[in-house]
Amino acid sequence: MKKFALITGASGGIGKATAEMLAKEGWNLYLHYHQNEAAIKELLSICRHFGVEAIPIRADLATDGTVKTIAENVFHLDAIIHAAGISHYGLLSDIDEAAIDKLYRIHVKAPLLIIRQLLPKLRQNAVSHIVLVSSIWGQAGAACEAVYSAMKGAQIAFVKALAKETARSGVRVNAVAPGAVGTNMLSRFAPEEISDLEADIPLGRLAKPEEIAGAVSFLLSGKSIYITGQTIGVNGGWYM
Repeated sequence: MKKFALITGASGGIGKATAEMLAKEGWNLYLHYHQNEAAIKELLSICRHFGVEAIPIRADLATDGTVKTIAENVFHLDAIIHAAGISHYGLLSDIDEAAIDKLYRIHVKAPLLIIRQLLPKLRQNAVSHIVLVSSIWGQAGAACEAVYSAMKGAQIAFVKALAKETARSGVRVNAVAPGAVGTNMLSRFAPEEISDLEADIPLGRLAKPEEIAGAVSFLLSGKSIYITGQTIGVNGGWYM
């Protein structure tokens, strides 16, 4: 039987790498995006090259109506990967309420509502999967990213709780917590700042998006069948 996965934020660095890896493994994909239509068209072509179905879904996770838009386009479903995310760098005293609300909607409210809506579809299978792409800062916290850290920490707490609710119905829920990854999210930093960052990481470099995708792929595989409620750190030893 065909396997279908929904990936939110599929046009981003980690989402795109995850989609490509899962397509190679035979997963059919619902690819959510918001604005980057050029990236999603390229990704659709790549995925279809591997002989799988790839269905784009455009929706703004920061606005109401998101759940209805996504749910109306999702039919059979075996996995949900929430890879959508935005960052905000600055002191808590300087961030405005609109920015806090947007971070909350994309990282916390949207995945909760999407998963709540689509959980009955997952429960129709003997085994299904939910993976949230959280962050090292959800585990350790980061100065100048207090709100972002709070949202990512909320994702990890949600994973722990939902895993207990859904285990008996065959739905495994886990998180991946990347460290610093070579994506557009780090584009605000100067080259010398990136070099200093790499010097702090025991493995001495940024993660590649496909290395985060590999952890997601593992959690969707039979090799991780007895793992649920866990957060896998993919951070080069930066946080242990």
